[in-house]
Amino acid sequence: MDLTGLKVMVIDDSNTIRRSAEIFLSQAGCQVLLAEDGFDALSKITDHHPDVIFVDIMMPRLDGYQTCALIKKNSRLSSTPVIMLSSKDGLFDRARGRMVGSDEYLTKPFTKDSLIKAVAAHAGDRLR
Repeated sequence: MDLTGLKVMVIDDSNTIRRSAEIFLSQAGCQVLLAEDGFDALSKITDHHPDVIFVDIMMPRLDGYQTCALIKKNSRLSSTPVIMLSSKDGLFDRARGRMVGSDEYLTKPFTKDSLIKAVAAHAGDRLR
């Protein structure tokens, strides 16, 4: 799957998760932006306008739900697909993710395949 030219942001407080996502996405041709938490991410999102955003749910200061809600409330960013990342695969977490406007929910640990598929599903139209 060639995703060349797509800008994908990964927001996660785990360096390991950020690095593995960066490797997987870079191999597929994406330009990867990394952020450690919601505050770090919001300024970068405004500057770089990523095509897809992955956000971890459990983060210090500003969690994934709050971060997603802020992205979706911003009129310039609201159409950007937001995919939640969580080590918990609970119904409640999924429902809460939907309530704040997330477009998909991926469980960690993710595979290269699941990341790439999620990006293709949500940003495929931006490639044409």
